[in-house]
Amino acid sequence: MKLVEATAVPPAGILHSIRKYINILRASLIERMTYRADFMLGTVLRFLPMLTTILLWQAIYMSAPGEEIAHYRVNDMIAYLLLVHISRMFSSMPGLAAGIARDIRDGNLKKYLLQPIDMLSYLVSYRMAHKAAYVTTSFLPYAFLFFLCRGFFADLTISWTQAAAYVASLLMAFVVGFFFEACIGMIGFWFLEVTSLLYVVNTVNFFLSGHMFPLDLLPAFWAAFFKSLPFQYMAYFPATVLLGKIQGEDLARELLLELVWGIGFVVMARIIYRVGLKRYSAYGG
Repeated sequence: MKLVEATAVPPAGILHSIRKYINILRASLIERMTYRADFMLGTVLRFLPMLTTILLWQAIYMSAPGEEIAHYRVNDMIAYLLLVHISRMFSSMPGLAAGIARDIRDGNLKKYLLQPIDMLSYLVSYRMAHKAAYVTTSFLPYAFLFFLCRGFFADLTISWTQAAAYVASLLMAFVVGFFFEACIGMIGFWFLEVTSLLYVVNTVNFFLSGHMFPLDLLPAFWAAFFKSLPFQYMAYFPATVLLGKIQGEDLARELLLELVWGIGFVVMARIIYRVGLKRYSAYGG
């Protein structure tokens, strides 16, 4: 059997590929910005449950004035709940897993196979455009909200190291959130209907990520266990970084672990995609 020696991809080909996905990002961003009024309305409506949550926790703390809950004062708790929404702004991927599973089921996945476009790279570019549009259109409403709630951050002192770690945690939260959702969506290669599974996964993710409340409020064993999972990096971890709850060596270790989880999900998504394509029959579409 004659073996063919693998050759490196020419630099020109790499640059062409990069430009291709940059153009996809640009086109997707223009498309998303067309519906900026919808983004603004959705952002405003998201503030309503947030207001309810703030009033609930204020009532809880009013029943025991001056008390701390798991080292969280009332200002810390409200600040955490506000910052969690920023974390989820980067890590949540609504419709991604369901869209991948639907493309697999309906046969629309073959459009990525017939064209020189990698599905995961395309979806990353598309989702980055979505996030850029969302952050841009929701900046003023969120800025106004945080201005109104500035009193909850009055005692917060943020160093440059802390701010840099916070930004890094948000960017890696995007990677973890995207490729985790992609892995879940590609289960559609093996199962015809994954809607129920997606509902369960999203519900568990919402709880384990610390979106409802800080994981520190749980019993010590469960708090430690849930913090060892990747879900915490989608909401809990970035918020606690900015609040200064994690510092020094612990902060460096958690950032490294978040990076490892991100790389792990990237590799896992690639493996699942390659293996899944061997089962794909391209029916429908």
